[in-house]
Formats: sequence, structure tokens, C-alpha cells
Amino acid sequence: MALTKEVKKALVEKFARFPGDTGSPEVQVAILTHEINELNDHLQAHIHDFHSKRGLFMKIGRRRNLLKYLKETDAQRYTALINELGLRR
Repeated sequence: MALTKEVKKALVEKFARFPGDTGSPEVQVAILTHEINELNDHLQAHIHDFHSKRGLFMKIGRRRNLLKYLKETDAQRYTALINELGLRR
């Protein structure tokens, strides 16, 4: 369930704006989306895991704030990111 180094490196390389970029909103949202999807799968099988559910809600809130920031600063990057990640269907 934890994010492995290989998966994180692949996400960083895919969503980085320039080489060595690990902190841009796009990279952070991509990593959070991957973690959210894994927690969703976990909670499907373990319905009463309330501690993980709280962690999921915290990650969703963090992703929502990053997306809001990105939308306010650069709407074009925001649109490209949500299309690539498959958010906001």
C-alpha cells in the first residue's frame, strides 16, 4: 500500500515541468492521486478501517487545495493536469 521509490520516481518523471522538479503542484497532485487511488482500493476491502479513512480525507483535502492553487495561478496547466489524471469527469 505504500508508495514505492520506483512508482514515485516514475510519477515525478512523468509530471515534472523540468528536470529535477519534484515540488511543482503537478507532481504533488499526481503523487496524491496515486495514494488516494490505493487507499480507495484498500477501503473497499476494509470498510471499518476508520484511521485509513481519515488519512484518505486528509489527502483529498490537500489535493483539492493544490488544484485550487493551480487553477488560480495557471488555468491551462490545471486543465491539462486534470485531463491527464482523469479527474473531474
